[in-house]
Amino acid sequence: MTVDLDPDCDLVLTRELQAPPAVLYRCWTTPEHLMQWFVPKPHKVVACTLDVRPGGACNTTFDVDGNIMENKGVYLEVVPDEKLVFTDTYTAGWKPAAEPFMTAIVTFEDLGGGRTRYTAVARHRNAEAAKTHAEMGFQDGWGTVAAQLEAYAQGLM
Repeated sequence: MTVDLDPDCDLVLTRELQAPPAVLYRCWTTPEHLMQWFVPKPHKVVACTLDVRPGGACNTTFDVDGNIMENKGVYLEVVPDEKLVFTDTYTAGWKPAAEPFMTAIVTFEDLGGGRTRYTAVARHRNAEAAKTHAEMGFQDGWGTVAAQLEAYAQGLM
């Protein structure tokens, strides 16, 4: 599954994970699973509401060094076991967010043998926002999370 990328506004992470797409998708779409791996440890997800359908809530709350951070958004596209697109540009009920940050496009490409090409795209409204996210450590943070996802998914197989 290809995504039309904008090199100025999109940050991309691709990994081959040793877990099938269906298991990775379940980890992304089930609150009790997502809470186990979604932020780099020792940080944690302390609350999660997922209504996995276009227009459904995609809300997570993080504890980062004692600071509580809420991230509220909606799903834009859902293709079971293949693709999730969600954004913080809107919240449930299509209410515009005060300060949107990005839209995420996550794909799961079946490579056979229980392997998946996992791609996460963080799409930003402009080059400045993408640069800020890159400087925040997009590659390291999302790379760590991908490794945590893989390890957690393997425990479900």
